[in-house]
Amino acid sequence: MIVVGGGPAGAVTAGLLAKDGRRVLLLEREKFPRYHIGESLNPGLVPALERMGLRERLDEIGYLRKYGATFVWGAGVEPWDFRFNEGSPYEYVHQVRRADFDALLLARARELGAVVVEEATVKDIVQDGERVTGVTYQTKAAVTPRTARCRMLVDASGQQHLLARRFDLLNWHDDLRNIAVWSYWQGCELYAGNRAGDTLVENLPEGWIWYIPLADGTVSIGYVTPVEQYKKAAPQNAEAFLHEQLTRTCEVSRLTRNAVQVSGVRTIKDWSYQATRFQGPGWALVGDAAAFVDPLLSSGVTLAMRAAERLADGLGRVLDHPESEEEVLTRYEKNYQEFLGVILEFVRVFYDRTRLKEEYWDEAQRAIDPDALLNSKVDFVTLISGLFGTAEIFDPVDVP
Repeated sequence: MIVVGGGPAGAVTAGLLAKDGRRVLLLEREKFPRYHIGESLNPGLVPALERMGLRERLDEIGYLRKYGATFVWGAGVEPWDFRFNEGSPYEYVHQVRRADFDALLLARARELGAVVVEEATVKDIVQDGERVTGVTYQTKAAVTPRTARCRMLVDASGQQHLLARRFDLLNWHDDLRNIAVWSYWQGCELYAGNRAGDTLVENLPEGWIWYIPLADGTVSIGYVTPVEQYKKAAPQNAEAFLHEQLTRTCEVSRLTRNAVQVSGVRTIKDWSYQATRFQGPGWALVGDAAAFVDPLLSSGVTLAMRAAERLADGLGRVLDHPESEEEVLTRYEKNYQEFLGVILEFVRVFYDRTRLKEEYWDEAQRAIDPDALLNSKVDFVTLISGLFGTAEIFDPVDVP
C-alpha cells in the first residue's frame, strides 16, 4: 500500500492500515512540521483520533478547547452561538496550530508502523493498462528517482491533486470561488467561560471574517470574499486590505481593539472543488485530494479524517478480498460524494445571509432529519459538528 501525502487524510489512512498490520509506504513532499491554515476542528474527527490513540494526547499538549462557535450572521444583528454538547456526544474539540497537529498525526502513523518518507516528490504514476500499480518518486537527497509498487495507491496529496490532475477529474464550484486574506494577532479579547475557545464568524456585506483563538495567546483572523469581488477592490496591498475589512466589523473590532498584528499576511484562493471520480482500478482519493467544500463551517479536517478512517477500513477488506475492490471502492465513492453533497448544499444555504438563525436550523433539519425527530437546533449542531451520518455514510460494504 502506498499513500501519497502526509496531512490528516494521509496520516490517518496510513496509520490505521499499519495498525491493522498492513505494509504501508507514505510519501510526503515536505518536511514536517510545515505551516498550514485550518486551525479550527470539529467533533466529527474525534472517532478517528480515538482510533489513532491521540485524543488524550491533545489534552496533554494543552491545545485550547473549543466547546462551540459564535456567529454574527444572518438577518439578526446580535451574536448567537451553539455548544457542541447540544447535538454531539463530544463536549469539546480543540483549536490547533496545524503545523503541530499534522506533525503529531504523521508521527503517530510512524509509531503505528507506517514507513514515512518525507521530502519525497512523486514524479510519475506507474500503470499497467488502466490500473495504477505504483509511483516513481525522488527524495531530496537522492540522485535518481526510485519506483515503488503497490496493490493500492491512496492519493492524499491535498491540493496538489496528484491523480485528479493526471486523470482530469477536477470540477470547480464556481459559486464558491473565494479568496482568503489572513494574519495573526496577539492581545485580543476572548469570550468568558466555555466560549473562550469559540471560533467567531462575522458577516460583512461582501464577505466574512473568521476569528480563531489559539492556546499560545495568538488569534488567527482572516477575511473571505469572492474572487471577483476581490478583483473589483483591486487592493494594492493585501495587509491594508485586511485591516480595512476589520474596521468594518462590530464584534471582531471589539475583540481586537487592543491587539497587535504579529505576522505577515497570507492569501489563498479558488479552493472549492470536487473530483468527478474518487476511485478507479488500483487507486482512491481522500481528503482535499478528493474535494474541499468551503472554510465557512470549518469542515475540511473533519471530512478528511472521517473519510480516511472509513477508506482505511475499506482498503483492509480489499487487501484481504481482492475480488471485492470494485464493489468496496464504488460504495466508498458513492457515500462520500453523497455526504459531501449534503455539506455543500447546506454551505450554499448558509451563505444566504438574509435569514434568521432559526431558518438555518430548519434547513439543517430538512437536510439530515426530515421527519423532525429532534429539535432543529440539535440537528444544526449535529451537522455543523461533522457527525451527521458518519457511521452510515462511510460504512464500507461487508465482504463475506
